[in-house]
Amino acid sequence: MSINKLRNVLFKASRILGDINAIQKGKIGERIARRAAGRVSNNLLNKIFRSIFK
Repeated sequence: MSINKLRNVLFKASRILGDINAIQKGKIGERIARRAAGRVSNNLLNKIFRSIFK
């Protein structure tokens, strides 16, 4: 297994463990909201950088 594949597996496992932890603490709504906000800000930054570095 290459290092990149191992890294990908570890990141997915950590995301799942974080979800389980949030469910146990009753904070899954906050986690979902933060993930959504992160995706939105990531998309906006990508659009900005694409327009700048064309």
